[in-house]
Amino acid sequence: MRLGTGRHRRTRTLSIAAAVAMAACASGVYLGLSEDGAQAVPSTTVTVSTTAQLESAVRNATAGTVIQVRGGTYYPTATLKSTADGTGSARITLQAYGGEKVRIDGSKLADGSWLAGIYGDHWTVQNLTFQNSPAQGFVATSSAGGVFKNLVTAGNGDSGFTLRGDGTRDNLVQNLDSYGNYDAAGHGQNADGIAVKFGSGTGNRITGARLYNNSDDGLDLWQFSSPVTVEGGWAFGNGVNRWGDSSFEGDGNGFKLGGGGVTVAHLVKGNAAWGNVRNGFTQNSNPGASALNRNTAYANGGVGFYFAGGKARLARNLAVGNKGGVSELGASGVSAANNWDSGVSTPSFKSVDAATAYGGRKADGSLPSTRFLVTGSSAIGTAMN
Repeated sequence: MRLGTGRHRRTRTLSIAAAVAMAACASGVYLGLSEDGAQAVPSTTVTVSTTAQLESAVRNATAGTVIQVRGGTYYPTATLKSTADGTGSARITLQAYGGEKVRIDGSKLADGSWLAGIYGDHWTVQNLTFQNSPAQGFVATSSAGGVFKNLVTAGNGDSGFTLRGDGTRDNLVQNLDSYGNYDAAGHGQNADGIAVKFGSGTGNRITGARLYNNSDDGLDLWQFSSPVTVEGGWAFGNGVNRWGDSSFEGDGNGFKLGGGGVTVAHLVKGNAAWGNVRNGFTQNSNPGASALNRNTAYANGGVGFYFAGGKARLARNLAVGNKGGVSELGASGVSAANNWDSGVSTPSFKSVDAATAYGGRKADGSLPSTRFLVTGSSAIGTAMN
């Protein structure tokens, strides 16, 4: 039977004890019928203010649960984990209370532990910071219909944010800040800002991400065999050895679009990559016909756009000041109206000072206003704002 919200849906705010009791004993109780005849799921709002309450609320969440976390820093002693599914009309929500600042800190976790692991569908996770995990910061595995919004994943011991597993579909990652992630055990070769890896599933979209100063890559789509849309994001300063690791192995690409034996066509539009140790945008051995439109690569250590062995389609992109050159494109690739193509001029930037790119996000969570890499041209490169 389809679950609906309906006019009989109501919200109750429970103490943590009552919420746990409801999850354990009464999660199957419905409140009535919606206008279309479907039974309605109750929405249970749980407000937590201690680490133990947070751990219990996540563990016992069911469809319709809203977990509101009061401001402060929380130190879980085990991974925040749930296998519960929400539904399209009764999502599970984990969020900060009001506008309060919440940091979930993994510094008390055992070595190798993820800070948060969601294995369910239709979750909304928003306005939270996941930091200092010994391994991944936040992982959603084989999750569908997730909304992950206005999150920060910083200083973790592997990738900051990860989507993975078959059945990973129709997820939205919006306005993620992911920075300073570094895997000491791997000498920096695994910790990306965001990773969509080892799986499949259509409809996944990453928008407005700011991925910087990570030991490996800004974004990595390694062995993910379905198309991913990446738009309106920035990746910069990745692959620099900031940790004094004498055996450092971080790659340092801005946007790494696949690899590991898969052929897939991703869509990448309106992004900027600068100051990365290697390439701004790269296929990473994925020969699929990825489409890259209106992106900017500036002052990267490698090639601006490296797609030497596949069928990538590049249009209206801008590459300036990259040490390895503007573009490498295979014979089967398509290049049109980019600034390295014949007859296309290279516009000048209003500013090459990146300081404002580190600024606070706007009230709606979008990237900060900046003149950096702005050209004023509507014909080529990303708009930045």
